[in-house]
Amino acid sequence: MFEKILIANRGEIACRVMETAREMGVKTVAVYSDADANAKHVELADQAVHIGGAAPADSYLKGDVIIAAALDTGAQGIHPGYGFLSENPEFVEAVEAAGLTFIGPSAKAIRAMGLKDAAKVLMEEANVPVVPGYHGDNQDGTFLAEQAEVIGYPVLIKAVAGGGGKGMRLVEKSADFSDALASAQGEATTAFGNPDVLIEKYVTSPRHIEVQVFGDGTNAVHLFERDCSLQRRHQKVIEEAPAPGMTDEMRFAMGDAAVRAAEAINYKGAGTIEFIVDGSNGLRADGFWFMEMNTRLQVEHPVTEAITGVDLVEWQLRVASGETLPKQQEELTITGHSFEARIYAEDVPKGFLPATGTLSHLEFPTQARIDSGVRAGDTISPWYDPMIAKLVVHGATRDIALKQLERALRWTDVGGTVTNVSFLALLAAQPNFVAGDVDTGLIERHINALAVQPSACTKARSVAALTALGLRPLDGSAPAETLVLWSPLTHSMSLIHNEERIDVDVRVNDTGNYSVYVGEAEHLVTFKGGSWWVDTVKVLARTAQNGDDLTVFWGNGYRFTVVDPLVREDEAGAGGNVIAAPMPGLVKAIFAEAGQEVSEGDRLAVLEAMKMEHSLLAPRDGVVADVLASAGAQVEDGTALIVLEEEEE
Repeated sequence: MFEKILIANRGEIACRVMETAREMGVKTVAVYSDADANAKHVELADQAVHIGGAAPADSYLKGDVIIAAALDTGAQGIHPGYGFLSENPEFVEAVEAAGLTFIGPSAKAIRAMGLKDAAKVLMEEANVPVVPGYHGDNQDGTFLAEQAEVIGYPVLIKAVAGGGGKGMRLVEKSADFSDALASAQGEATTAFGNPDVLIEKYVTSPRHIEVQVFGDGTNAVHLFERDCSLQRRHQKVIEEAPAPGMTDEMRFAMGDAAVRAAEAINYKGAGTIEFIVDGSNGLRADGFWFMEMNTRLQVEHPVTEAITGVDLVEWQLRVASGETLPKQQEELTITGHSFEARIYAEDVPKGFLPATGTLSHLEFPTQARIDSGVRAGDTISPWYDPMIAKLVVHGATRDIALKQLERALRWTDVGGTVTNVSFLALLAAQPNFVAGDVDTGLIERHINALAVQPSACTKARSVAALTALGLRPLDGSAPAETLVLWSPLTHSMSLIHNEERIDVDVRVNDTGNYSVYVGEAEHLVTFKGGSWWVDTVKVLARTAQNGDDLTVFWGNGYRFTVVDPLVREDEAGAGGNVIAAPMPGLVKAIFAEAGQEVSEGDRLAVLEAMKMEHSLLAPRDGVVADVLASAGAQVEDGTALIVLEEEEE
């Protein structure tokens, strides 16, 4: 077994690996960028090495610097986590050339599964079912159109080097094929430097079911399936294991196919075989096809650990250190059901726009497993994925586990940034999902109901007002005694909630007893015994405040901004004349210049943040008055980038 390993990653996966390593008596080395100097994974490690600037290209993608850090600290192996260099065969070869162990598959295995078209040919040879389609080298547009006709519409065009939905287009009729092909190839070239595509039959009621495999370089086992059908823009949102509606016959067929796939490339370590499944008429043993293999540990691996009792990171360390498979197939069983929800800093009603912010408050329910790389007081950086935590529950049945999931989300308190927690809680209670009737289009079909902005009722607004006025001490102690003489003392204050100004009057009746007036509503509010009471009923509200930012947690996290009465608002403002950065980020391009006429919807700039590019559009027809930023500039949230001339009366 290793004495010391280096984790070539950050955030929750680095912390996750360190926790298992510590339990096994293995020392750990963290690497960190300028932005992560005070990060949780740095604190947890036995040693930490600074490797460069905040941008991943200047730090977490610098393989030579990471290898040097491992050698300098005496680490014997490097665990890649996921993302960054985890599926980079050149990095694997460099690690091994330095005399270190890569805790993962071989470079040859990664290359074999790295290109979707070549991987599908390999899988066909291993007798693994693949989606009907064309995966060859001929990229002539006319030829590809002919192949689409043979396959039969609808078809899916996919970049061979793709991922995350980039370079992917659905084509429903032959007349649209040419334009869709050009669009997919253009996006693939930009994203991956490779315009090649493959053509596949499009499954009309698709489910995404994947199988966890583990190999020792010769033999492999599977640890059953995970259903990852709840997706948004091809990104997973909630995962579960086992898959709802799975039959013994299909589980055997999928598991057997996944093991054949792993053994065909002499796979070593943890990996995932992803299948697309036809869910239009129940799950059938002849209704699943290979999509791709992820040659690393997956984000959603905890649900597999929950139902099997296996620590996959422990297995990784044991096999990488030279041991054979810890268990044989017949020793692996399923117990209960598990869900994982990915909690992100993102503004759901604004199209899931990634967000930043300092986590002024962070509290999770004790009944759930929480994998997180942040703590209260940490800042969500614009440089990296905005994940806050993975929340995992496990119950005896799917129904029990799903109820646990919704309750756990309702008791997840995150202050200081917008999050997707309310969206996840609504999704956990969505009737089709509750019934196990899932497919990859479920979220988009119900997006209007799921992505609503939570709006606080007058009771929650009353609690917010008392917190803002300091009439409920944040340390949970009893309110200070209030002397009431001939007439009750009344406080007036204002809050901003969902861009709405709320005026509130609070009358002090006696110690800790208040009448709160919000619009036409009146509520009697007290705080006693560590709990809020509204209209004589004990409520489960919690509050957190950091400066003017205040959150009431009560089923949802309701955010408020406390209005300073001494600050006069600029009523005129800039209105719709200013195009500002919606978040901190890097200005990738500016497409406007002073004097230029623009139309509503024209793309004026591109901002890169949270590993995504965001186009900033003209809010109206007009003329550009000034351009305040240039390409390459790093800007803060709210920074004015482009100004339009005032509209004529």
